[in-house]
Amino acid sequence: MAFTVSVQSHFAIKSLQRSQLKNPSPRSFFSSCFKSRPGSSSSSYLRSNELTLLAPKSGLATRYRHKFQVGVGTGGEFADGGDVADSIASDAPESFSWSSVILPFVFPALGGLLFGYDIGATSGATLSLQSPALSGTTWFNLSPVQLGLVVSGSLYGALLGSTLVYGIADFLGRRRELIIAAVLYLLGSLITGCAPDLNVLLVGRLLYGLGIGLAMHGAPLYIAETCPSQIRGTLISLKELFIVLGILLGFSVGSFQIDVVGGWRYMYGFGTPVALLMGLGMWSLPASPRWLLLRAVQGKGPLQEYKEKAMLALSKLRGRPPGDKISEKLVEDALLSVKTAYEDEKSGGNFLEVFQGPNLKALTIGGGLVLFQQITGQPSVLYYAGSILQTAGFSAAADATRVSVIIGVFKLLMTWVAVAKVDDLGRRPLLIGGVSGIALSLFLLSAYYKFLGSFPLVAVGALLLYVGCYQISFGPISWLMVSEIFPLRTRGRGISLAVLTNFGSNAIVTFAFSPLKEYLGAENLFLLFGAIALVSLLFVVLIVPETKGLSLEEIESKILK
Repeated sequence: MAFTVSVQSHFAIKSLQRSQLKNPSPRSFFSSCFKSRPGSSSSSYLRSNELTLLAPKSGLATRYRHKFQVGVGTGGEFADGGDVADSIASDAPESFSWSSVILPFVFPALGGLLFGYDIGATSGATLSLQSPALSGTTWFNLSPVQLGLVVSGSLYGALLGSTLVYGIADFLGRRRELIIAAVLYLLGSLITGCAPDLNVLLVGRLLYGLGIGLAMHGAPLYIAETCPSQIRGTLISLKELFIVLGILLGFSVGSFQIDVVGGWRYMYGFGTPVALLMGLGMWSLPASPRWLLLRAVQGKGPLQEYKEKAMLALSKLRGRPPGDKISEKLVEDALLSVKTAYEDEKSGGNFLEVFQGPNLKALTIGGGLVLFQQITGQPSVLYYAGSILQTAGFSAAADATRVSVIIGVFKLLMTWVAVAKVDDLGRRPLLIGGVSGIALSLFLLSAYYKFLGSFPLVAVGALLLYVGCYQISFGPISWLMVSEIFPLRTRGRGISLAVLTNFGSNAIVTFAFSPLKEYLGAENLFLLFGAIALVSLLFVVLIVPETKGLSLEEIESKILK
């Protein structure tokens, strides 16, 4: 007789985890979980039965298959009569080699690098494009509106891409989405770099922006779903490092090409080989195993076929032989978790379910983080970077491109601090400390422009404090939380909404900056941003959970329920 026990609570599993035994026997485990039945005698036995213990809703999906002989006595003791055939707990640290996770991280992260590169390159390209001597065109005399379209063209493309991907992300899958993003990056770079007139240039900027929208959605998804859970925070934070590295690369290329006739073409065209590398790299990688299992549970194809594909994909991602036993067990566990998450829900879902129940909680956390990431004034603070450094007497501040490189290097260093500590300290401590520093720096900048103008080092310190605190908090951790907080069922649509919120709020802040500066003055504008930073700090303290060390299934079962 075979029977199955489904454990909904976590106490038994946690009791086992706290045990000092490295390989607990079924005897010790079951004895801690069950009480004897009333009226049972010490002589009653169930012989040679298979017991399967499943804890799917905990996200642990722990399975024991055990041929045993059980004696139920008044003390609830179990007589062990066999060996454990196999056991696997998905919350135990997965063994892996760093060499096997490099490529599945680097190729998606190149999408972030190309996003950052566009930010950095555009600052130099607009100077080159408007120069009568250096633009190499007859249409260099751009109006403010035309220049604004050149600068924000990729932003509008990213907004459009984020909107389009909302309905098709789960259909495309993470891998195909990133391949399409690489193709759009490639076309955008080529068209922009070779543009014969302004209209063609704007088309290129829009295509490049579409690539940004898809890449910023697909990259964190692919990385989160394919990497071991114990390094997920490090890798997704490293993706933010790639964005900052891209900004620095764009600034650097701009500083080298700023005196070259038609230099803006080289600045924009430099993204072509990087986009080609990204596309070829993603083509060589397998699909996300979790996405394959999601499609299977949604009834999009034969279950066994998708299971086998997921096993092969995981084996390839970890550098193990095709269909190895470890990958098979991990996929079985993940499938049990996904099935459990869907057991009471209709297959496929609908477009509005991301605004319901646990999905709404995840959207509040993820969307709130990326919203505050933008409306705490990062574009405005960096806008003042040149003038702040000039007031402090830095001669390099006379050259905007070189000042940008200095800021880029500092951003890079501080992002590396976040990468090194996010899986050690956790998400919440870095967010709370970083956002507190952001608020302090904004109030210092307001005070500088209001009554501390004779102390320029205060402004320089505040600027560096802002940049540093942003890069250890909102910069990397917002995207990390977005990639891991949404349930698997709605992860694609949820992240697309978060990306849309990010780019939409970015556009609002960008366009509202000039009139607000004119109406309020710099000192009051920074005071307003400081007040918003305090609200965001309250949001982090009260709303944002800690996800360090949890698998994606555990986040769904423990935090969102």
